[in-house]
Amino acid sequence: MALRDRLTGEQNGNGPRDDHHDHVTWYRSLLLEEVNLEELASLNPTQRRARLEKIVGGLLSREGPVLSNAERRSLIRRVVDAALGLGVLEPLLADPGITEIMVNGPSDVWIERDGRLQRVDARFANEAQLLQTIDRIVAGVNRRVDESSPMVDARLPSGERVNVIIPPLARTGATLTIRRFPRAYTLQQLQDMGSLDELTTRLLAGMVRTRLNIVVSGGTGTGKTTFLNALSAFIPESERIVTIEDSAELQLQQPHVISLEARPPNVEGKGQVTIRDLVRNSLRMRPDRIIVGEVRGAETLDMLQAMNTGHDGSLATVHANSPEDAITRLETLASMSELDIAFEALRDQINSAVQVIVHLVRGADGSRRVGDIAVVASHRREQFRLASVMRFDQDPIGADRKVTGRFAHHRLPDAIAERMWLAAQEAPAEFLTQADAGAATVREAS
Repeated sequence: MALRDRLTGEQNGNGPRDDHHDHVTWYRSLLLEEVNLEELASLNPTQRRARLEKIVGGLLSREGPVLSNAERRSLIRRVVDAALGLGVLEPLLADPGITEIMVNGPSDVWIERDGRLQRVDARFANEAQLLQTIDRIVAGVNRRVDESSPMVDARLPSGERVNVIIPPLARTGATLTIRRFPRAYTLQQLQDMGSLDELTTRLLAGMVRTRLNIVVSGGTGTGKTTFLNALSAFIPESERIVTIEDSAELQLQQPHVISLEARPPNVEGKGQVTIRDLVRNSLRMRPDRIIVGEVRGAETLDMLQAMNTGHDGSLATVHANSPEDAITRLETLASMSELDIAFEALRDQINSAVQVIVHLVRGADGSRRVGDIAVVASHRREQFRLASVMRFDQDPIGADRKVTGRFAHHRLPDAIAERMWLAAQEAPAEFLTQADAGAATVREAS
């Protein structure tokens, strides 16, 4: 986008009124008159911002209202944010504690912090300013949003995922959702936060090193991608890993990682590259392990086939409300392939390919933790059966709405325990004896 276009905003009368939004709009227009665009274009982003702040400071000194030092700094920041950045969203994006930003129209902005939603005072001057911010976001990734294309998924250069939907589809006005790039946590850090206990950390580390195929399941916002990234840290550095995502978020630290990202169609509806295309292509890239950020359709069948054809130790996530739901959802998604495959054959694929389901839950207090670890105990075309080896037993919610409970451990099925032993990754003793409630309870998934 041209620098002049980025600096140009709406003109609102011949001078600022008392409303702070009008001050920002007015001084942004004065800034455009003062700035040397050729000089500005030669500067890097940090120098450019510093230069604009100096110019706005001069404008305020020359003809601005009487302001306190704090008010002056705030107005300068808002004017420069409106000129170069994303306006009122800039302070929210700069706050590392915010994980999601939801704009439901110009005067209705919400954030998620520590797993809880809260409304904030930030607001746009009007619908036009919100649409201008949206245009700035999508233009930066060579997309467009208008009445002919009213829905857009995009990603900011800093990694945040963006979803936009505008009228006529959004009846209440333009809606913008920004999901922050997930911070990379280690499994030890998640343990320190109470997401799992030490014994479960040791078990999962051994399962990854044993090259068991693991599916991480959970609802929206339970931290599936974050947990998948933490699990991947136990993959040996000597292995070649191919990651496949709709929007690249995984941050693997191994030296031999190939990161693939799907591509949406262009404005003419051409050029789309799907997750399924990438999964199929990855099989020709000699991967030791394949990691799929999320399976949502026919690519599930290709992923299962990859797990069954020498790519042990692969990882994936799926949206589901329980381990039983996850395993049946994999069956449903795999059936979306254009191939006419009987459900019995799909069950054979899943029973052979998937060894472990790690299910994540989100508590009423916003906390995220491992709620269940289930081993697939069924074989070939049998009805799905899961053996729970760890479950978080939650206490009743108290008046403070805090979630408390304990991690209960159960005995590993012999077949999994033997595979880990043969790989020199013996499970903690608590998973090899009749711990807590005894042997694992086997549950059927319909």
